[in-house]
Amino acid sequence: MPLPSAPDGLTPAQLKELVAQLLAEVAALKQTVAAQREEIARLKGLKGPPSIKPSGMEQATASSPAKPGAAKPSRDKVRPRVSIEERVIPVTAPAGSRFKGYESFLVQDLVLSVRAVRYRRERWVTPDGQTILAALPAGVDGHFGPDLRRLVLMLYHQGQTTLPRLTALLRSVGVAISERQVQRLLTERQDGFLTENRDVLRAGLQSASWISADDTGARHKAVNGFCTQIGNDRFTWFGTRASKSRLNFLDLLRAGHLDYVLNEAAFAYMRGRGLSGPVIARLAAAGPTHFADPAAWQAHLDRLGIATRTAAGLAVIQDPVTIATEGAQWGSLHAHGFLRDAVVLSDDAGQFAIGQHALCWVHAERLVHKLDTFTDQQRAAQRQTRKLIWNFYADLKHYRINPTPSRRRALRARFDRIFRRRTGFVTLDRLLARLHANKAELLRVLERPEVPLHNNGSENDIRCQVTRRKISAGTRSDLGRDCRDAFLGLAKTCAKHAIAFWDYLGSRLGVAGAALIPPLPELVRCRGQPT
Repeated sequence: MPLPSAPDGLTPAQLKELVAQLLAEVAALKQTVAAQREEIARLKGLKGPPSIKPSGMEQATASSPAKPGAAKPSRDKVRPRVSIEERVIPVTAPAGSRFKGYESFLVQDLVLSVRAVRYRRERWVTPDGQTILAALPAGVDGHFGPDLRRLVLMLYHQGQTTLPRLTALLRSVGVAISERQVQRLLTERQDGFLTENRDVLRAGLQSASWISADDTGARHKAVNGFCTQIGNDRFTWFGTRASKSRLNFLDLLRAGHLDYVLNEAAFAYMRGRGLSGPVIARLAAAGPTHFADPAAWQAHLDRLGIATRTAAGLAVIQDPVTIATEGAQWGSLHAHGFLRDAVVLSDDAGQFAIGQHALCWVHAERLVHKLDTFTDQQRAAQRQTRKLIWNFYADLKHYRINPTPSRRRALRARFDRIFRRRTGFVTLDRLLARLHANKAELLRVLERPEVPLHNNGSENDIRCQVTRRKISAGTRSDLGRDCRDAFLGLAKTCAKHAIAFWDYLGSRLGVAGAALIPPLPELVRCRGQPT
């Protein structure tokens, strides 16, 4: 019965009924409070953050595995990547035996030996006093040969070993080398690799229909920073900087270009970010549209009187200098042909929300999966919501394979029904409303079916940087940082094109007999061409 406004007028029977109702509600509340206290006590007893398993939505919505009992695919035969040496092993057979051919037994082995060559270079003095010195053989660059340089780069970057262990390994097999010399092999005279790594990024940004991005912590010069991954199914690139702001991300996307450009793309970006109309008009009417470097751009802002505004000593949220600079960087991207019609896929980190932005469904569902629940009703609402999201995600996968206008309309309407539901679980309802606000970015795949539904590729790529961070204290020089990022990115790019990193290094270092590997930027562009 509803609670009366004036209980004085109730009869004894009505009062008894009211008391019984209140006692039942108090008992239910006590039970809820006890369950919450027990859960809080359990969470407080944990060491570190609670261990939350992955939701498993991507695996659960994958194609159904083969039926139980079905024949498993046979394992491929061992096919070495080197020529096979044939050896016949004879056996003494009794008289009258018949020869039945051979039974093969393949053995793979590794020959690791050290060779030291002293080149005695002829030296002549001409009659006019000039000295002629015989040139070193091709591929000899310094006191360590190309094979040794290839092994050092392979073990350190792809093998993820440490500098002391790599030095100890080389010494144990007979190489006379110091830790400092190994360090030089990793960083010095690597301009060719650094240039190719930069060109890989430029080729990827010019030809990609989509890219994904992610970042992780990185330490440089004893200061915590951030390593950003940019790539897709054709290339991977890493850049480590002190900041993870949108300005930094746009700067990385310029792929080494330092210019700022004011064009229609730049002004559209500024309007989308809410820069005031008078400031945009002042920039549009000022004259020059191209600025060679940050100094020239800052001087232009100073001439126009555009400066960071402050209120009571605090910086305002919409800083005109920051937004104008971001817009000029975005204009530079378009001027160089980068990301003209490409989609940027991310995990909802704010710095990646530029251009045509798409959100990762795995990260969106993870918010529902990690939601704290305390009652049976809340847990039931969470399970039902996750089931609806999983089914919707599976249908989005099917849509990517066979997109049609009718399915597109049906999926949009179904998205609204799922994320506008009211479950009675207040926290879950607020989360659903937040996800519904991201409808355009979560459903970007409906217009662009080639875009993945998750950014697992970026997370898989960036794990090598996480491993390096765990086994190394960080980099100490800008050159060391750039070399680490470049070689890890080149190794990932090679893997995406089914190229052995060992062969790639041999081709670039001029190792005798090494396979010829074409420039990686050309491969990135070729795979980006429509078939």
